[in-house]
Amino acid sequence: MEAFVTLVATDSYASGALVIAHRLRDLGSRKELLCLVTPNISTHVQNMLSKYYKTIPVETIRSKDYQNLLLLGRPDLDISLTKIHLWRLTQYKKIVFLDADTLPLQNIDELFDRPSFSAAPDAGWPDCFNSGVFVAEPSETIYQDLVRLAAETGTFDGGDQGLLNTYFSSWPDSSSHRLPFIFNATPTAQYG
Repeated sequence: MEAFVTLVATDSYASGALVIAHRLRDLGSRKELLCLVTPNISTHVQNMLSKYYKTIPVETIRSKDYQNLLLLGRPDLDISLTKIHLWRLTQYKKIVFLDADTLPLQNIDELFDRPSFSAAPDAGWPDCFNSGVFVAEPSETIYQDLVRLAAETGTFDGGDQGLLNTYFSSWPDSSSHRLPFIFNATPTAQYG
């Protein structure tokens, strides 16, 4: 089985997740839709999400590298490590993770044909990938490794992106694992 996965860790991210679900269906995808939800999500929001997603309750994983988040000016990302729970979805052969603030513009089912771990380069940091869109194969071993790495080493940016770039450090050396930049372009960024 294959599935698109997103994370809703605050009620404010629900609208983005709902737009993703609508877009994926409007664009013809029939892949399963999964939404990781944390305990603080209101019943109303959980009910809305469950109309479009199979919701999966997960515990919040908070970053212990809060100072690095402050340096980035993104203290709100302290809960972003929660997304590593997706590696526990071992009933799925492959998943495509989409941050709740992404917007598919065309059918992206082709991403399931990409190898694990695939991601697009980060704007301004081409040797690092952006963790807003990626292809992965769930694995309890990888989940445990990521939990251990977060506890023992931390993350260079305070969030999930630094942790995942450290763990999947061979990503820059493998062109087959690089998604085209367009899969995670930021409309407000200036490129060039």
